[in-house]
Amino acid sequence: MDLKLKNKCAIVTGGSRGVGKGIALALAKEGAYVVVNYNKSEKSSKDVVDEIIKNGGRALSVKADLGNSQDCINLINEAEKEFGSVDILINNAGIWPKNWIQDITLDEWKKTIDVNLTSVFLTSQAFSKNNILRKTSGKILNITSQAAFHGSTTGHAHYAASKAGVVALTVSMARELAKYGINVNAVALGIVKTDMVSKALEKNEDYYINRIPIGRVATPDDIGKIVTFMVSDAASYITGATIDATGGMLMR
Repeated sequence: MDLKLKNKCAIVTGGSRGVGKGIALALAKEGAYVVVNYNKSEKSSKDVVDEIIKNGGRALSVKADLGNSQDCINLINEAEKEFGSVDILINNAGIWPKNWIQDITLDEWKKTIDVNLTSVFLTSQAFSKNNILRKTSGKILNITSQAAFHGSTTGHAHYAASKAGVVALTVSMARELAKYGINVNAVALGIVKTDMVSKALEKNEDYYINRIPIGRVATPDDIGKIVTFMVSDAASYITGATIDATGGMLMR
């Protein structure tokens, strides 16, 4: 199937490692131009860009603090400057702090909401403003979690709350932006083999595996393939949906 992603520009926030890297590489494999956003992992971001270029693709590394509205605008502008337009925005950047509800500080709560939810609003706002102004269609894909629906049982209440917010924001944006030709969807993840969850898996892998009916933890490549389909022309009739990519942890 031709997903018609060749020569389209896609921004992947938090694209320097883990799920973001998997998404960036999958998009590049389909011929998309990829903008790899990072905040602190400059070397990792450039490594992803180098890998894409080595395999014949085009990519750009852009630093942006996604909690800063001006940085979000600059991210979109840098991508447009390099590739002419931005067709796809993938809001992947996120953190997974652990603390029980009685111990979460206000600063930790705010940081979690800022990185996992407010950044989605800021980048989506900048993306949609530009595309509406230019009268061009586009796709926004937000990465959320099964925790948005199940809540947390392992000390991640603030993470679960932020990801639930992403689901509601996805639906609201989809309703508002459909008339401009902008599709907005989300993919809910379960457990994925990344640096972010490596310690939890090492400590208690059986606990997580037993919650996954398919019987294995996802890889970034698994998620990259699903996300690539969701931002392709083949999925153009889907908007406002959250697709569960959890190996069966989440069934609705």
